[in-house]
Amino acid sequence: MHRSFHHAALIALLYSEIFSASAAPTQTVESKPPRVFLLDGDYLRAARQRIHDGDKNLAPALTELERDAKSALRAGPFSVVEKTNLPPSGDKHDYISIGPYFWPDSASSNGLPYVRRDGKRNPANRTSDRRNLGSMLGTVETLALAWYFTGDEAYAEKASQLLRTWFLDPATRMNPNFEFAQAVPGVNTGRGTGLIEMAGMTSIVDSVGLLAGSKSWTDADQRGLQMWFTQFVQWMQESKNGHDEAAARNNHGTHYDFELTMFALFIGKNEIATNILRAVPAKRIAHQIEPDGRQPLELARTNAWGYSVMNLRGLTSLAQLGDKLGIDLWHYETSDGRSIRKAMDCLIAFATGEREWLPGRSGDPSLQNLAALLRNAASKYPDSQYFNLLSRLRPVDPVDRANLLHSPLSIPAKTGQND
Repeated sequence: MHRSFHHAALIALLYSEIFSASAAPTQTVESKPPRVFLLDGDYLRAARQRIHDGDKNLAPALTELERDAKSALRAGPFSVVEKTNLPPSGDKHDYISIGPYFWPDSASSNGLPYVRRDGKRNPANRTSDRRNLGSMLGTVETLALAWYFTGDEAYAEKASQLLRTWFLDPATRMNPNFEFAQAVPGVNTGRGTGLIEMAGMTSIVDSVGLLAGSKSWTDADQRGLQMWFTQFVQWMQESKNGHDEAAARNNHGTHYDFELTMFALFIGKNEIATNILRAVPAKRIAHQIEPDGRQPLELARTNAWGYSVMNLRGLTSLAQLGDKLGIDLWHYETSDGRSIRKAMDCLIAFATGEREWLPGRSGDPSLQNLAALLRNAASKYPDSQYFNLLSRLRPVDPVDRANLLHSPLSIPAKTGQND
């Protein structure tokens, strides 16, 4: 039962340390890159140095980030205990949500059991815990970035408060499980597919990496959060919902792998991460991608374009994490040509009109949807036309925080060599 993973007393003890722990020294501009996994630590450090040196090119993006961060100072705090409805466990600390594509049955007197309408989202899915989780994640990310680039402790203090409220404070913390996520009323109290809602939590890992060195995010905070994710990783690996999601063949399985790998790296369980990444070629790429690059399990969905992009984003995120451990997923290819690159080329062909989009499927194939994927792929496949495709996209707005996160790509002088 998932309650065996809570260890509430130990969490409470760690939480009590938060206010007595000595503050960590503030990072200097010349410090080593932050401990991040999807963000580019070297570029972040260089961008911060440029800001410190008075580089005006980044000023518009920094000004906009600070504007967002000042608004974020007034947000929250957010907690799972704010909901009025109780989970089946009777414990408000357990996260709950309703399956996004399930609706009350109009032919039933009480609406039960709910029926599935793929592609038509039930607004109830985005209420309560899911809404609060998303708000907390986005707010913490903004505040952590603002602290990293400005050194204004107010941003780190607020981010730390939000993290403690959601993960550490015994009165408001979320239990480390998704036992009751994406329930289908009248059918079940939660499903493995609900784990997809924790995909956004991967951003917490990099946000916390940015907060390291602030006075507000203490060693006790770090230990408490790592313990929370240690319990969560255990729940992911041992629960029925976790087993079901790990066995999913489509984007759900991909994102389970991505989430578990990210959390394992955060808590220092590199062996778990390595084992997952080494299984990706046979378990995911070979089964999800056709030799011509199509992703049939995603193309079968009503929103075929959105899910195809989503799954490829998960695969490329796994490839980025693989880079950290010396596991090259970017260039893996089956004997009949299935690969991440082939899936990318297929989506590009749909977006440019070289291949006809599927009739009756929703979504609007466009290169702009692929901007982030193209950016990552262009640096890995310099012999491709991805750089040229990027030049066809809308230019990055000077106020976009993306300018603070990665450098603009230019066409390399030489091709045929991998980074």
